[in-house]
Amino acid sequence: MLKANKRTGLVFFPAFDWAIDPTHPEREERLLYTLDQVLEEGIFDISGIEEYKPDLITAKEIQRVHFCVPDEATITTQSHLISAGGAKTIARAVMNKEIDCGFALIRPPGHHAMRVAHGGRGFCHINMEAIMVEYLRQEHGIKRVAIVDTDCHHGDGTNDIYWHDPDTLFISLHQDGRTLYPGTGFPHELGGPNAKGSCLNIPLPPGTATEGYLYMINNTVLPILDEFKPDIIINSAGQDNHYTDPLTNMKFSAQGYAELTRLLKPDIAVLEGGYAIEGALPYVNLGIILALAGMDFSQVVEPDYSPENLRQAFHVTQKIEQTSEIINRYWNQRMELREKAGIHGEIQHRHREIFYDTDSILERQKEKIRICRDCSGALEIDSQASTGKHVLCVHIPLNACRQCRETGYEMFERADMKRYSRAFLQDRPNDTYTIK
Repeated sequence: MLKANKRTGLVFFPAFDWAIDPTHPEREERLLYTLDQVLEEGIFDISGIEEYKPDLITAKEIQRVHFCVPDEATITTQSHLISAGGAKTIARAVMNKEIDCGFALIRPPGHHAMRVAHGGRGFCHINMEAIMVEYLRQEHGIKRVAIVDTDCHHGDGTNDIYWHDPDTLFISLHQDGRTLYPGTGFPHELGGPNAKGSCLNIPLPPGTATEGYLYMINNTVLPILDEFKPDIIINSAGQDNHYTDPLTNMKFSAQGYAELTRLLKPDIAVLEGGYAIEGALPYVNLGIILALAGMDFSQVVEPDYSPENLRQAFHVTQKIEQTSEIINRYWNQRMELREKAGIHGEIQHRHREIFYDTDSILERQKEKIRICRDCSGALEIDSQASTGKHVLCVHIPLNACRQCRETGYEMFERADMKRYSRAFLQDRPNDTYTIK
């Protein structure tokens, strides 16, 4: 009987009752073909690979991450709660040492969902990885977290949620935002003034193949992870870099994804995008599962795989090497950049416009962050959406110092309720969520 070298947990949740529409690529068949492949290959007959059933998360668990407008029930379905619950189930099994690592094969996806959520964008309403991370911090005392997002689209939602958090290293490798949704994720986007260098965005040129992707993993991602020394590594495992994906322009393969997983050694992988439902996902997911389990994946090859057709152009290789040098330089300068970002105690402002393509909502944000050398800083977000909703959101971070806790409560208490339909206070040290 085959035996896994690493005990590996799997959750499958295809979400039969949730799709953008019946013909949209984000539909339940994304996982049904993979499940067929896994059953056909006898993966569940391998000793050490175990299937888990997903839990449901609660509104309180969403409130540790998001400000949902007008509330959690309005912008989610039960499928969203189960999808996030699938990621939590794997995280709990890893923490309880039932397994060494795990893969939550779940949908709907989540990495485009930002801290303030008025609806859906990029097929995402709530952020599955962030909800899981805050569960790990609240229930298991995990502090330093690394999230490596290997979806072909920039993980702008996770990037937004951890923009000000120096205890979360977020690395996103994605197709250049000038050529693909959501149009963000450039090297100079490094995080807020209290956390410069903890968000590392790595745009890759269209046509990047396995050699270019693994070059970036070996020469930038792995050395930075070694230096950051996270308590846990999470992989937002999007699979739309595949050469057959209908939405993107990359040349990655199932062998490449499996090798990436072997190198990265994530404790938890969470499925994000990937829309070549028959030609890619069954093989990519199988390769990732075998790599997580520490097993031979050399025979996992797509029927139409041709290395000659997937060669990387020379100019693409040059661009990847240049980007690697830029990211490494930013990482080495991160403490200096934080010192230059502002003066301790001052309030810094940021204005943004955010478009929710899934639900056709335009949001305008006015953000205030207290620059703090002792914690992530008290955060205030004035959010006005085209739905007519105007809310004030205050976040007190988990590692907040006394002054930032007081500043957060002052921001909330002085909210003028003649201007806002609601005001929210997310107090992470006390694990409370107050609405007025």
